[in-house]
Amino acid sequence: MYQPRPNSELRTGRPNPPRGSAFSLIELILVMTIISILAAIAVPRYGEALSRYRVDAAARRVVVDLDYARQLAQSTSASVSIRIHSGNDRVRLIDIPNPDYAGSSHTDTELWSRPYYADVVSSDFGGDMMVIFDGYGVPDTGGTAILAVGTQTRNVVLDLDSGLAGVQ
Repeated sequence: MYQPRPNSELRTGRPNPPRGSAFSLIELILVMTIISILAAIAVPRYGEALSRYRVDAAARRVVVDLDYARQLAQSTSASVSIRIHSGNDRVRLIDIPNPDYAGSSHTDTELWSRPYYADVVSSDFGGDMMVIFDGYGVPDTGGTAILAVGTQTRNVVLDLDSGLAGVQ
């Protein structure tokens, strides 16, 4: 059965759009308000999570550097010194050759820069910031380094008896 088309459809060849298919200003403002509220909740949580990740990564890096110094002392049967400096937020293996570039010294781990952005709040290993591992990998002292990123802090503890470092 034949059904006639509306006049406007005859002129353009396309059907008329249904009325009320656009968003009203009130609907747009409501959606923008909801998005703003969700963003206000999510951004601080993201910042805290990022600070927690960075301080954890920095603490693990200090543990790795302490373990490397201990293992290097054991493998070479010579003493190895490491300094965790709270003034310039660096970890320095003292007088250690760089395994990647012959003839140059080991580079410092700069905790204040990417990817850590961490501060060494304090470093106390027997009254100073230095640990010396003897040829057997035994440290001359135990101690603690406190790292911080934002409000997040981690303690890196070096055990005198075992020579092992860990994060608390």
